[in-house]
Order: sequence, then structure tokens, then C-alpha cells
Amino acid sequence: MADHKAAHKIKLDKKYADALAFESYPAAPQIEGVWFHALKKNRSENGAFMEYMRLDENGVQHLPGSLTPRQISVSWAAPGRINAFHIHVKEEQNEIWCVLEGQLMIWLVDCREGSPTLGVKRKLVFSGEQPMMVHIPSGVAHGYQAGGDGAMLLYTMDAQFDVNDPNEGRLRWDQFGADLWDEDRG
Repeated sequence: MADHKAAHKIKLDKKYADALAFESYPAAPQIEGVWFHALKKNRSENGAFMEYMRLDENGVQHLPGSLTPRQISVSWAAPGRINAFHIHVKEEQNEIWCVLEGQLMIWLVDCREGSPTLGVKRKLVFSGEQPMMVHIPSGVAHGYQAGGDGAMLLYTMDAQFDVNDPNEGRLRWDQFGADLWDEDRG
């Protein structure tokens, strides 16, 4: 919150005026190679339909960036679950995430040596109510915390998981500060 002690038209008692602060709304930090794409959920009186992805011989169509799917998976998260941080460094493994049910607070942190956005942290809140895609490039640490009802995550990768040699590097859940996961109490 930004502190702002300028003159106000509405006068407050000193104890409240001294405690008063104003929210600031800076632009969200950008991370090189991370892009977003809104999905359209078509509702009817008895359900909904949403197109997730169109594919052709060149990979995914009509998105802000390219990705050729090699594996599509679903993950379920129990309420409040923190699943962080993953990072893919053995080989290229770029991902597209989409929350289908529930809500996830997602953190992305650029860990790529020489990246113009090295160290930039980005918080996202995705839900099944208004589905969005996020592209997570290799070398960007990523993790999430599920909301109170849990969540279902659909994700697409341009590399297949190898149980004998997993490309799932791990950083501690609090590697970038335990406060990342604190509830926003306004």
C-alpha cells in the first residue's frame, strides 16, 4: 500500500488519519516468454462448452506463441495444497496451464541466467470460472496453491515425462519467501 498524507476533503480523527494508507496499482511485472490467452466458456441453461486448443501439423493454432504438444495431463489439488516450486532444466520443457475447476494462486519466477527478466516474480490467480492459459517457459520456476475448494489443472507440455529420468527440478516451496503464499487480508 502506498502511504499518502495529502490533504483530504473528508477529515478523519487523528488515530485513523495516521493509520490511513492508499492502495497502489502498478502494472504487473512481465516475464520474458510468459504469455496468456483467455478462453471462452460458452454457457447454456444445462452446461457449458469450452474449446481448449486447436492443433495442426505445426502444433497449437491461434495462440500468442508456439508449442507442439507431446503430453497433456490433469492434476488435482486438495484445498490449500501448495505444490511448489518446479523447474525444467535438463531439457526444454515448456508448459501451458489452464485451471478447469476451483482456483489456483500461481507463482512464476524467472531463474534463467542472462534473461532480461531474471528474478522477476509474477503472481496469477486462475479459476475455472474464467479459464485462462498461461505459457511457462523452461527455466521459469512455477508453483501453485489451491483455493478452499481445491482445483483441477489441465496442462500441456512439449516434452513427455520420463519416469526413469524426470525433468522435474525442485526448489523449496519457500525458496522465494514464505510470504508469497500468505493470504491477502486487504
